[in-house]
Amino acid sequence: MGSTHGPGPATHGRGTGAQPANRFDRLHIDIEPDADQDVLDEDARDRTVPTEFFRDHSRSIISTNDSPDVPFSASLNPYRGCEHGCIYCYARPTHEFLGLSAGLDFETRIFVKEDAPELLRAALSAPSWEPKVLAVSGVTDCYQPIERTLRLTRRCLDVLAEFRNPVGIVTKNALVARDVDVLADLASDQCANVALSVTTLDETLRRALEPRTSTADLRLEAVARLNAAGVPAGIMIAPVIPGLNDHEIPAILARAAQAGARFAGYTMLRLPYAVKDLFDDWLARHVPDRRAHVLSRIQDVRGGKANDPRFGSRMTGEGPHAELIATLFKTARARAGIPPSGPKLRVDAFRRKGQLDLF
Repeated sequence: MGSTHGPGPATHGRGTGAQPANRFDRLHIDIEPDADQDVLDEDARDRTVPTEFFRDHSRSIISTNDSPDVPFSASLNPYRGCEHGCIYCYARPTHEFLGLSAGLDFETRIFVKEDAPELLRAALSAPSWEPKVLAVSGVTDCYQPIERTLRLTRRCLDVLAEFRNPVGIVTKNALVARDVDVLADLASDQCANVALSVTTLDETLRRALEPRTSTADLRLEAVARLNAAGVPAGIMIAPVIPGLNDHEIPAILARAAQAGARFAGYTMLRLPYAVKDLFDDWLARHVPDRRAHVLSRIQDVRGGKANDPRFGSRMTGEGPHAELIATLFKTARARAGIPPSGPKLRVDAFRRKGQLDLF
């Protein structure tokens, strides 16, 4: 990773001869040797494509949306791309905006927002900031494996605790329980909740679908640990893949209840843009005997297509089969004794740095 600073030599026929560092320049990180012990065995690690990390010098950290389908209007993502490698991830096409592939690039070329905590502190300090729930992992997972080393999410949580700004986290990694202390501090003012996303209890299927995520057992252990510390924690069955994991809904909810889950929800699989072909290829490689059935079921809940981006249906699907899944989920959730939603997060505990200095 080299760069030339200053004006640089003149170059005939060019506007400049300088070679400033690309704002997405490569980042060298020494990974902890046991960082992926819970998700990959030694032989599997030897066969993997190495992950590259790049600096992302974005000058803002909070994104906003006005979608009626999501329960938050502001989100924070310390990383772009995700090493978890979930084949169905709807965020994969975002890497195409960087000139990269939604396929292997998305999970092996990760952009790191090193300044995320400082940018967050500046945003919350601004007089224009109106306290609201910040969703962390609105796009890519904030607890993907590199977080164990970089601790960017942890440092952002420390900032949120300073300001008592409420936060909701969704993750597929049990690493979130590492930060139980700061989350419990926030939760003492009703300013934090956590949802562990559980896709399947079948470990063979999990390793194929989402190869660098934590096991379902570890995620449910994280739910139990967080709740024991006073952090409202529940689960999301995300995504429900018709014909592949929908039959597991009752079993997942029963296990979640045993872990003390305080709420539960689900989202239906959606396959935007390049994700459609990536998922189809995955089906052909991993479950060829079920490929036609799964694709047919997906089309059943998506109006005959692989994806339906319309508000109101994209999270749950439409049609008779989608209604059956919704009924199965609600019935199983009620039988497990899990409420549909956790305690509402507060915004009135928010305080700016200047307010703290008065005391």
